Amino acid sequence: MQSCVLTKDILFDSLVESVAEEYINDRQNYPWIIGFSGGKDSSLVAHIVFQSILNIRPSKRVRDIYIISNNTLVESPLVLEHITKQLSLIDEAAKNFNLPIKTHITRPNVEHTFWTLLIGKGYPSPNQRMRWCTDRLKIQPTSKFILNNVSEHGAAIIVLGVRKDESSSRKSVIGKYKNIDGSKLSPHSDLHGAYIYRPISDISTSDVWSLLSYNDPPWGGTHEHLIQLYRDAKGGECPMVLSKDEAPGCGTASSRFGCWVCTVVEKDRSLQGFVDSGKKKYQILIDFRDWLKSIRNAPEHRQIRRRNGNLTFEASGKHIPGPFTISSRKLILEKLLITQQEYGQELIMKEELDLIASIWAEELVKKNKNIGDIVWR
Repeated sequence: MQSCVLTKDILFDSLVESVAEEYINDRQNYPWIIGFSGGKDSSLVAHIVFQSILNIRPSKRVRDIYIISNNTLVESPLVLEHITKQLSLIDEAAKNFNLPIKTHITRPNVEHTFWTLLIGKGYPSPNQRMRWCTDRLKIQPTSKFILNNVSEHGAAIIVLGVRKDESSSRKSVIGKYKNIDGSKLSPHSDLHGAYIYRPISDISTSDVWSLLSYNDPPWGGTHEHLIQLYRDAKGGECPMVLSKDEAPGCGTASSRFGCWVCTVVEKDRSLQGFVDSGKKKYQILIDFRDWLKSIRNAPEHRQIRRRNGNLTFEASGKHIPGPFTISSRKLILEKLLITQQEYGQELIMKEELDLIASIWAEELVKKNKNIGDIVWR
């Protein structure tokens, strides 16, 4: 046991030292943006970076660091609570230690939220073939924050907790991008002026858990709550998604900490795990999500024409239905509001309700004015 602890201490110290060296290098001074999903990997990266900056003398702490999370507004409640608490602790500790670390939570604009698009415009609930949610709820809000920093500083470095050990697809994605001039940075595939730094890419999953277990976070407390979340949810998390290359990691059998209303997965094992561990209040969210998934392809719930007024067919002649009908959208909203009342916490914002009403009114006015064409795909 003592040998194991010493090995983990050596690994932890080497990671901290490596990150500190990268932070103070004189090749560039671009801000770091740490993608924090609240899961094990991003928690370890935030931990290592925070500790690294503590170890650097104050005169060298000249690079700004932002630890950012993305709130899709339909996040798993327990995970969102965990993220919010950790960011608050990080923010307070950074101020107390006078570190150049700030936290930020991105969120989609009201016109791009899940409920505005699904209930307002009638987008069919997402599935593997039509995963419109990832781009609107995750990629766009976070990319906007990063690009704002790129514009202000000339470039930005995104620090991610991705690892080759996660999966063969993750290993392949990491391997696609070559580091620049022998540095630890590689260009981002979609965000011009942004670079990726992966400080824990070569360590194993067991290493991650060991490092979290043996080392308390420098901002206070322990990682025990995070570890317990994984125990209760029986698995992993949806990662921070910044490009379409990374999108397959969102809403898969291996990603269980995600949106409570996710219909891409066949079954929400995360919330079910929380229910099975005694948190019965989340059963009502599971029931709503399962019902929403069940009505997706029912012909009576979908319009014949697409939103642009066109009738669309596949090459085989199969009809491609349009959005949810207005009556079905009203039914979804009614059920959501009942669920919200029984759950006891806000599930849809007033701003969304107001915009949904406006979208419906405009659509009803145009309904008989746009006959459209027949389109073959």
